[in-house]
Amino acid sequence: MEPAQHADREPADQTPGEDRPTADRSGGPGTGQPLPGPSAGAAKPASTRSPRDMAISLLVLLVPIALLLAFYRGFLGGDQPTSVDPAPAFEQARAAAEFPVSEPAGLGDGWRTVRASYRAVEGGATLRVGYVTPEGRGLQLVQSNVPPEQLLPTELTERGQPQGQADLGGGTWQRYTARGNEQALVLLQPERTVIVIGDARDNELREMARAVG
Repeated sequence: MEPAQHADREPADQTPGEDRPTADRSGGPGTGQPLPGPSAGAAKPASTRSPRDMAISLLVLLVPIALLLAFYRGFLGGDQPTSVDPAPAFEQARAAAEFPVSEPAGLGDGWRTVRASYRAVEGGATLRVGYVTPEGRGLQLVQSNVPPEQLLPTELTERGQPQGQADLGGGTWQRYTARGNEQALVLLQPERTVIVIGDARDNELREMARAVG
């Protein structure tokens, strides 16, 4: 007969650790408590950058851009029209022999040619040469054998009206109004018409007319 077992004795076949409370392994060591996790609806911290910080950042970006623009304009000639050689257009007009061709001579420093073309048009042919004057204004020299009654309204628009003779010391040049703030000097000859037109000042218009005349 086997001796009676004590009531508080642990059964022999019970697996150690069964039915015993265990610490939550998701918690910190030895705490038995779960670690707090981030809340799904937690708001992100607002930006701490002040207006002064943003202004400094913008200034840091703008300074290199300003330096590049200054270099482009000051050393590379930015914002200035590209100069061209007018010689081919004058040579083409002379070769066509449609009318006498005059090339400006004796212009002072600062005149720049920015475009030049010769082409046949209705009623004749026209040579156009565009300039930027020493004062930075626009001026165009036109020579053509197109009849004046057709040429002048085209070049001066319908607003072009004679304003009297211009005293240039040679040739009979006439003053004309033109489009907008432009004015013109016109030389009418049997074989051609010469027009000096632009928003340049009167002294620069006269200088070009004398150089051609």
